[in-house]
Parts: sequence; C-alpha cells; structure tokens
Amino acid sequence: MRLFSVSVALMALLTVLPAQESLGRGRISGAVADESGAPVVAAHVVVQSLQATTKFEATTDKKGRFAVAGLGTGPWRFTVSKEGYQNAVVDAMVSQLRTNPPLAVTLNKAAGVEGLRSDEAGLSLLDQGIALLKEEKYDEALAAFTQFSEKYPEIYAVRLNIGTAFLKRGDLDRAESEFRGVLDKVLQTHGDVAKDKPSSLRACSGLGEVALKRGDFDAAQKAFREALAISPEDHAAAYNVGEILFSNQKADEAIPYFEMAIQIKKDWPSPYKRLGFVYLNKGDFDKALENLRKFLELDPQNPEAESVKAMIAAIEKMKK
Repeated sequence: MRLFSVSVALMALLTVLPAQESLGRGRISGAVADESGAPVVAAHVVVQSLQATTKFEATTDKKGRFAVAGLGTGPWRFTVSKEGYQNAVVDAMVSQLRTNPPLAVTLNKAAGVEGLRSDEAGLSLLDQGIALLKEEKYDEALAAFTQFSEKYPEIYAVRLNIGTAFLKRGDLDRAESEFRGVLDKVLQTHGDVAKDKPSSLRACSGLGEVALKRGDFDAAQKAFREALAISPEDHAAAYNVGEILFSNQKADEAIPYFEMAIQIKKDWPSPYKRLGFVYLNKGDFDKALENLRKFLELDPQNPEAESVKAMIAAIEKMKK
C-alpha cells in the first residue's frame, strides 16, 4: 500500500510539473517603436509560454517600454498589438539565472482598410469627397479624393469616385484613365477582375458611360457587356446594353437584355417601359400594352406616367 501511495503522489507531481516550470524568477524588458523609431504608447503586450498555458500581459508606457517578471526558464512568445498597427510577434528564450537582453519590437502601421479604420481624418476626408460629389462640387470632391488616394494608394476603389467626378465634369479622357486604372489594379492585386466584382463592375460601367458621352455606341455596348459578364446579377448593366441596342435600331437584340433586367429586379419599372416601346415599334400591341401597364402599376407617380397613359390610350384605339 505504501508503494502505491508514493506512485500516486509521483504521478500527481508529474502532472503539474510543466505548468510550474513556466513560472519563475525570470524578468525581461523591451521597447516598442514604429517604423520611424518613435515610441508606441499603450501597446498591448501578451507574453505566452511556448511550453504551457501560462500567460502574462503588459502595456507600454509613454516611452514605449514594458517589463514582465515571474517567467520560468524556456521559450516565450511576445505578441504586441495596437489599433492602427500590424501585430508583431517575437519569440525569445528566457533565463532565470542571468539577465535577459531587452527586446526591441517594431510595429508597422496598418495599411489599407485596416489602417483606415482607426484614421478618423482619413474617413472624414472620404466622407467629405462623397458629399461634395453629391452636391456636384466636382473640383472640391476631386481635391478630397486625390488627397485620400495619396494617403492610401492601396485602396484603389477611391479612383472610381475620382473617375466619376471627372466624368461629371466632362473630362472624359481623365475619367477613362481612372476607370481603366482600377481594372488594372484589380488584375494586379487579384489576378482576375471577377475577384473584386464591385470595383470591376463600376469601372466597366464607368467606361460605358464615357463611351456613351463620346457617342461611341460600340465601345459603350462592349463595356456594359463586360460589366454584365463580371456580374450577371447586375440589372443596370443588362438594362444599359438593351438601351444601347434599342437606340441603334436593334430592337430584337435589345429585348433579351431588358427581359434580363426584369428577371434580376422584377419591381424595377424602367425596363418595362422600354419593352413597351420596343414592342410598339415592332407592331406587337398586346405586348406593348402589357409592359406599359406594368410600368404604370410599379411607378404611378413617375413624371412620364401621363405620357405613358396617353400612349396606352392611343394603342388601344389602334387596336379597335
């Protein structure tokens, strides 16, 4: 019985030994700085044993310094984090028998969206540009967007707003350059325009609008078809292709695109009105009436509602 009790005690000791080994008299200090060497204040330091679950935490002071005591001999991992910066991880051997050399940790400022989340001035600049664009103050909007883009060049989607501002201002060459630049950046970043559908879709649609303003219907049709290929669920791209075909007396080719727009967004009145005009031109009065009535049903307060009602009345008379 005595041997049995000793064995049980030994097993218990072995069970707790790894956790106990992570605690001790070891002490280590360090300093956290950014890329320029400036101290990072109030950075969070997590010190985790790589041999057990023991963990300590610390915060850097106004000089970016920290110190942790109570560490056992062995490997430890130091994870340093602060909002607006990329996390830094440093592994170090800690000794209880000698003085441990201090750690020097560099925190790189977070780039792109991660950095923007903690940059109130950057977010304000973006909001300001969007507001100015809505107010049709295109020069002021361009100044805000350009300043933002210079600060965050990796957030290429802002160039869509720059392109839109140039488009609205009538500077078609610069608008085209911005939209094409976004497509190039998507390919460079992702290798496939479909991997950033929102940006690619807006860029292709922007190129389509540029081409329309130039009167280049072939280029416009190509751009909107590319937008539709990137995002087949985009009702506006389908409608735009139909509109271009209809405007170029290609009614039969336009019909599938207007119908596609309806399938994607059944409660959108515009393609019904256009289909009404298409079928009227083709002499199919029943389908013309069906679509024009649907347009009025969906949008009875539309500014064109009265003219559509008059058209319906005229078609009904022709049928008699």
